[in-house]
Amino acid sequence: MTALFLHGRLLSPALRRVILGAPMETRPARLDGHAPFGLPDQGWPVLMPLAGSEVEGELLVGFGAADLDRLDHHEAAMGQVRVQVRVGGQDAYAYLAADPQGAVPWTADRALPDGEAILAQLAEDVMALMGRAAPDVILRRRGAMLVRAASRLRAQRAPGPTDLRHRAVPGDIAPAAWRQPYANFFSVEEHDLGFRRFDGSLGPTVTRAAFVSGDAVTVLPYDPVRDRVLLIEQFRAGPHVRGDPQPWHLEAVAGRIDPGETPEQTARREAVEEAGLVIGPLLLVSGCYPSPGAKSEFLYCYVAPCDLPDGAAGLFGLAEEAEDIRGHLIGFDAAMALVASGEIATGPTVMSLFWLALNRDRLRAIT
Repeated sequence: MTALFLHGRLLSPALRRVILGAPMETRPARLDGHAPFGLPDQGWPVLMPLAGSEVEGELLVGFGAADLDRLDHHEAAMGQVRVQVRVGGQDAYAYLAADPQGAVPWTADRALPDGEAILAQLAEDVMALMGRAAPDVILRRRGAMLVRAASRLRAQRAPGPTDLRHRAVPGDIAPAAWRQPYANFFSVEEHDLGFRRFDGSLGPTVTRAAFVSGDAVTVLPYDPVRDRVLLIEQFRAGPHVRGDPQPWHLEAVAGRIDPGETPEQTARREAVEEAGLVIGPLLLVSGCYPSPGAKSEFLYCYVAPCDLPDGAAGLFGLAEEAEDIRGHLIGFDAAMALVASGEIATGPTVMSLFWLALNRDRLRAIT
């Protein structure tokens, strides 16, 4: 059997090219007795049996056993199972949802924004793990991997300027090997590679490791009328693991950018979740790598002029994420004193407060 009915994600030529390694021809087809459904937290349709329904799609033909192995690996990692169906009077395969719990009829408004491009990026990571990790293991990490895929796409579409630093071109980095010794909510990658030296030569192969986490935002709410900021306080694992006896930290509102979100959307969502604030304008402080020698994380840091009346601070956080967050209303001068004393010790928060110090008079003048 060398026919496969394609629907939803697999209609994307870019995605199929990543999975199969080369483009393959398809032809229009229709599958009877099935319909598209949406599953919780998935921004793409999945096929499920439904009597009296039909689905328009495409038929992929002429693929080999190795192609089917690659498709099986990718689709199992996406929570799909291969079944036999009849398409236009002939036997064919199709991928259906392995776990239909919570399925509802598919509607276009459920689609992941920029989903085709993000899912193609995700497929690169899924296929790189073929033979290294079982599909069910990858499936358990799919949410974190989607965040990483969206972050990589964001980096590719908006690279930083190169007016002073070296402008990289193809051939400046020579990959030799790749490993993933740890993968859970975050992951660690080891890369054996060579890179272009400043004398023009290609350096020797070396090993570089990075802690992989997705792009994130910070947002510092500032009331220019009352001249105060809102900071949140919560337990932080990093200081605790370092051995810091005081692992509760004062910082700006922060959170990772979910797939399909813009940094600005994330900032507004996190302001509600972590501080109970509905914010308006966002002023970009910086887009930066907080620790580029060790981490892939990229931060978008904002200051948000807003109203912070007495009583605006409280206890917040999402119970499903075990968050326990306390808000503090702090006058600007008091906040800067906490920076000077070292009690405010998170880099993005310090940077945002120094930015506010430079722009505070201007913000207060326009209110």
